[in-house]
Amino acid sequence: MKTLIIANWKMNPISLSEAKRIFNAIEKGAKKFNKEKEVVICPPAIYLFSLAKKQIKLGGQNTFYEDTGAFTGETSPAMLKESKCQYVIVGHSERRGYFNETDEIVNKKIKSVIAKKMTPILCVGETSKEREQGKTKEVLKRQVLAALKTVSVQKVKESGLCVAYEPIWAIGTGNACPTTEAQTIGILLQKIISQKYSRPISENMRFLYGGSVNSKNAKEFIEEAKFQGLLIGGASLKPTEFTRIIRTV
Repeated sequence: MKTLIIANWKMNPISLSEAKRIFNAIEKGAKKFNKEKEVVICPPAIYLFSLAKKQIKLGGQNTFYEDTGAFTGETSPAMLKESKCQYVIVGHSERRGYFNETDEIVNKKIKSVIAKKMTPILCVGETSKEREQGKTKEVLKRQVLAALKTVSVQKVKESGLCVAYEPIWAIGTGNACPTTEAQTIGILLQKIISQKYSRPISENMRFLYGGSVNSKNAKEFIEEAKFQGLLIGGASLKPTEFTRIIRTV
């Protein structure tokens, strides 16, 4: 199982020329690690077609759950598939928080991504308040089970679905989750998947960590916390730093 390293550029950069510069630099730096690790870049949707002929895999940052229709401003799973996306981030905390995405909406999106033969990256995570109140386990279990409601074991296996733990209180703060705490969460997520589907499914699923990942702490989340990949935000816009992360894990 290859370590999966996903770059989420969010709403950056502001020009195609800059997007190409960053992408090309990462592609050049990551080339030597292609056989050992799987690198995916999720740029803004408007840049996908321009980057589709490159060697690094592409992913969507979000999607709607219908293929076509009167849904102004949305990007469908069919469109992402057409632009050569292999992965799609679903349920990111910024989508849940800023755009009021519910667990039910996340569930619809998971199903639509799988239907188009792409791999969903299901994001889950708790707020600082929920963490302080000791509700982390409760929140994560609810999010995972709701997102995968009526998603069959066969669909999960075929899609290669991954689960990314992104504590909301750590994203963009520079304060990553302590390694021991992250490992506990990783074990919890494996247990939730194992109980819903089976132990073999959980053992063959990739669980990712995201939240203030950098080249100094990336290795810890893979080797010590035992995650099978990383979902990286800000650091992925810095080619030298992102390449260093790829190399260190």
